[in-house]
Amino acid sequence: MSNWERYIKDFVSYLKIEKGLAENSILAYQHDVDKLKEFASSKSSLPDQLSYDDLKLFLTTLYDLGLSARSQARIISGIKQFYGFLLLENLIKEDPSELLEQPKLGRKLPEVLTIEEIDSLLAAIDLSKNEGHRNRAMLETLYSCGLRVSELVGLRFSDLFFEEGFIRVIGKGNKERLVPVSPQVQKEIDIYQQHIRNHLNIQKGSENIVFLNRRGAQLTRVMVFTIIKNLAESIGLKKNISPHTFRHSFATHLIEGGANLRAIQEMLGHESITTTEIYTHLDQRFLRDAILSFHPRNAKA
Repeated sequence: MSNWERYIKDFVSYLKIEKGLAENSILAYQHDVDKLKEFASSKSSLPDQLSYDDLKLFLTTLYDLGLSARSQARIISGIKQFYGFLLLENLIKEDPSELLEQPKLGRKLPEVLTIEEIDSLLAAIDLSKNEGHRNRAMLETLYSCGLRVSELVGLRFSDLFFEEGFIRVIGKGNKERLVPVSPQVQKEIDIYQQHIRNHLNIQKGSENIVFLNRRGAQLTRVMVFTIIKNLAESIGLKKNISPHTFRHSFATHLIEGGANLRAIQEMLGHESITTTEIYTHLDQRFLRDAILSFHPRNAKA
């Protein structure tokens, strides 16, 4: 067994036993190191003989092959993990990957609906059908509260505090947050509850769930996707939208209205402010106005 094969075999064992990574992650890291091994074989170099310059040349090769910045970043991450392992095992004295820089990843900006498009989608809902009132209440809640689709389908009556003007949302990692709720959302949920939901044969375990399917059970995430896709088609909307588009639109419209970024972070349940900051890229006019209005260098004498 060559040094490369032995090192890779030990690296895989380390990832599996000590790091406890999932099989897919381990395979991805193994493939990354295999690519480096193929590159090094042309130079007849062993892992401990490769320098920082060799690794830079390897990355240049990946770039020349047309690999995306995201793919390059993943491979660099795998190489860094590999050399970190070799250093930990005292198989190398210095880590040649330490100074490798990740390529800058351009953030993919989310699709956003205008207020007029949201109005058109809501107006397209057929209220003559029983599910119409449910769908209207659901989309009003999705947009007005900036919920994730999983939070929407899991919303419970015990989470609604209409008198106080907010709803309680259980987000990622069972983290709880309070979100202000508009009178319009309250009105639509009340109509749905009184005229439609109260007449359903509700299945055991779904009694506290707000939005139910026609069989009286909790809605699935897929069903919400389907409802939104069908509505978009019915009004000839060309944008590729999903439940998450309503969440993005909620955040963007708040930004446009001048809401504080920290407040939006709290309402969306984001761990990091940088996750919320993506929305500031969506309205450059708002940013320009904010800078001109509030930057001290632009203050009127």
